[in-house]
Amino acid sequence: MESTEQTTPHTATRSRPVFVDRPKRRHRPFVWLGVVLIGALAGFGGAWLQDYVVDGTSPLTVLQTAEHDGNAVVTTDEESIANVAKQVSPSVVSIITSSQQLSPFYNQSVEQQGAGTGMIVSSNGYVLTNKHVVDGADSVSVILPDGKTYENVRVLGSDPLNDVAFLKIDDVSDLPAVTLGDSKTVRIGQGVVAIGNALGQYQNTVTSGIISGTGRPVVASTDGTAASAESLNDLIQTDAAINSGNSGGPLLNLEGQVIGINTAVAQEAQGIGFAIPIGATKGMLQHVIKTGKVERAYLGVQYVSITPEVRQQYDLPVTKGDYVVAQRGDSVQSGGPADRAGVKNGDIITAVNGFKVGEVASVSSLVSEYEPGEQVELTILRDGKTVKLKATLGTYRR
Repeated sequence: MESTEQTTPHTATRSRPVFVDRPKRRHRPFVWLGVVLIGALAGFGGAWLQDYVVDGTSPLTVLQTAEHDGNAVVTTDEESIANVAKQVSPSVVSIITSSQQLSPFYNQSVEQQGAGTGMIVSSNGYVLTNKHVVDGADSVSVILPDGKTYENVRVLGSDPLNDVAFLKIDDVSDLPAVTLGDSKTVRIGQGVVAIGNALGQYQNTVTSGIISGTGRPVVASTDGTAASAESLNDLIQTDAAINSGNSGGPLLNLEGQVIGINTAVAQEAQGIGFAIPIGATKGMLQHVIKTGKVERAYLGVQYVSITPEVRQQYDLPVTKGDYVVAQRGDSVQSGGPADRAGVKNGDIITAVNGFKVGEVASVSSLVSEYEPGEQVELTILRDGKTVKLKATLGTYRR
């Protein structure tokens, strides 16, 4: 079985488990209860204010009424967010899944529905979403913002190493598609916008925030148990609100370009959400649109990303890069793309096609921007010397 690049699972370098939201339909009574309570309080307060002013005991003699509509004042930030929402919302779709589940009562099969988000990536109907949104679904429907619904949407396949799935709406040619940005150049503090089907019932909800961190490793689970846990690396951290149902929706820069796929939230915190860098999907996305095959490019190495702890443990000469080493098995797959290119155990990969490893992304994420069969240049630090190697990427197979 072919291997693929991966980080060595040192628990000291991983964050605490972060549980992915499995999109489910939420019951409405909780929402309406909040509305009713607010309405009742507002009514009571209004009556109290009227009595207090009319009977003359209040020092207020005139209510302060605005002479102009403050809502008409639009700041630069507001205008940017509004423009992004207007530009991208037509390309953000709601995904409704249906599956048959065995009921614990009377041993009968019942239908269970789920909801998530996706984004149209081509005018002829390719849709990108999270793998956990469509996992186990018997049928998938896509609803456009204008209400138009496409039934029996095909699930073409998913990334075997990432929480990404590819869907296809057949017999369409004029759908509005998102514009993909560059996740390698994102920066901490950069403004971002998230759009998604919040809670499975508030279609195209728009939230905004900043990029709070990059290169984050998390352990994500759909139900909070180890059984469904999945290790995800190189994630973008944001404080833009991401809720259940937002999974699979776009994280956007203020130019309206997709830089990530919203995929997880930290349940024990506020304002900590995670998105898969869009670059990690580009190679597979280009390949599936071109060939119809869901195939991932791979290099065939195991490595550990260099941190202060890793640098000290292995006595490494640099602070950034991916160190080729394995705790089990071979660090370089025999006969694989890296082996044929001349990569050796103990090498430090510092760049892929000139993009610095550890600064913009890991080796795995950088390789994921390319299709199987494409050639990349690896910059290697070996015994204190810089070596450049050409590797032709292979096709990952389980």
